Amino acid sequence: MFGRKKRRSEIDPDRLPEHIGVILDGNGRWAKKRGLPRSAGHSAGADTLKKIVTECNNIGIKYITVYAFSTENWKRPKDEVDFLMNLLLDYLRNAEKTLSGENVVIKAIGSRKELSAEIQEQIVKTEAFTAKNSGIVMNIALNYGGREEIVNAVREIVSDVQSGKTDSDDIDERLFSDYLYTKGQPDIDLLIRTSGEQRLSNFLLWQNSYSELWFTDKLWPDFSVDDLHRAIIDFQSRSRRFGAV
Repeated sequence: MFGRKKRRSEIDPDRLPEHIGVILDGNGRWAKKRGLPRSAGHSAGADTLKKIVTECNNIGIKYITVYAFSTENWKRPKDEVDFLMNLLLDYLRNAEKTLSGENVVIKAIGSRKELSAEIQEQIVKTEAFTAKNSGIVMNIALNYGGREEIVNAVREIVSDVQSGKTDSDDIDERLFSDYLYTKGQPDIDLLIRTSGEQRLSNFLLWQNSYSELWFTDKLWPDFSVDDLHRAIIDFQSRSRRFGAV
């Protein structure tokens, strides 16, 4: 505990990343190492997520986007996909109770049409009852793919140009960003990925253009508040030039 407090005291509150992205990797391997079903790893990962989001809120991070389920994850065994969907549904149902006092705004980003009607309905309810909060915005990337997001944005822009709602001469990076799931939010400043993998895996490709990448060999259920502090301190030690000298 003393070490955690010391590490947190090293964080400069004036140079915080405004938006953190997290690829929650390693739940299945965490469970396998312990002789447990993969579902146990996902449950442990959900507990870790609550701790990390709570600490981000306490520190003063404004946005966090977590990669919960990708468009490619449908390829996993049906029983694992079913468990993940049920885990998500329970999380959304219990969000008001679980996050009581945490002042978290929950948003789901990604394509909803492949999700069950029950999950789609719960997403709407959860977003509505957390919208009044003023703390950290937590984006849950669910059935999300970065390429799909960009293609979808292009389709919507083309449709608006054809209908006269948008002029093609007005298309620039700012306008394009308004057609993404993260409309109105800043790009990712710090991307954290656990489990030793070092790739984006189709996560927020547009929004990660200038993010600082931070990798750890720890599996997601083992990722601690102290690890979060180390990632932020490392982020603050870097010089972000955005292509300039």
